[in-house]
Amino acid sequence: MDKLLYIATSGAKQNMAELAVRANNLANANTDGFKADMAQARSMQAFGEGLPTRVFAMTELPSSNFQAGALRTTGRDLDIAINGDGWVAVQGKDGQEAYTRSGSLSFDATGLLQNDRGNPIMGENGPIVLPIPIQKIEISQDGTISVRPQGAPAEVIEVVDRIKLVNPNNQDLTRGEDGLFRQINGQIAPADPDVKVESGAIESSNVSPVEEMVALIDIQRQFEMQVKLMKTAEENDRASAQMVRI
Repeated sequence: MDKLLYIATSGAKQNMAELAVRANNLANANTDGFKADMAQARSMQAFGEGLPTRVFAMTELPSSNFQAGALRTTGRDLDIAINGDGWVAVQGKDGQEAYTRSGSLSFDATGLLQNDRGNPIMGENGPIVLPIPIQKIEISQDGTISVRPQGAPAEVIEVVDRIKLVNPNNQDLTRGEDGLFRQINGQIAPADPDVKVESGAIESSNVSPVEEMVALIDIQRQFEMQVKLMKTAEENDRASAQMVRI
């Protein structure tokens, strides 16, 4: 009886954990550059005192879905999207380098180039700072940023910096609590000249709302089944107790 109850209880707990993963994916269906998290469950041996006869269910978060999202044309000079594989290097709130596919850029009063979450964009020698005021800005396919200072002639174009574009192995990446990706080994990925960007476009989230809704319904049904199993275990235990009294 206790084996049944233990498996059902742990299964219900992990169903709730997977529900949180799916709900987070659904909540970010409209977040630019967001990569959906994937979850899977497997049985684990319970170790401790006594015979190792107990197993429990555990939901894992093995990776994220790195499939590219659809490109949405905006025509805005400061919008970029990775064309194919690759990532844009940014500076996280912890001061360390991290990676994202979100390319809606802007700059503050000091000229610091940053994405829509306030993360500074990394260049060849650290965060990129634009020489403001500027009249026009262009970002080429290799990430090179060129600007025309305010009041300068049309033919005057200055190269400011180049956005650091990287292409580490996706299997070596993990998402942090801030939503940014970093290499599992803590190393900094080198710039990759083969990574290209498309100016005037944004990559949408790769979350499929329909698939996530179907998964949520399936998880809820699994949870209900686990609860029924717990009730069955309780009924069996009560019946066994009555037989002992007899």
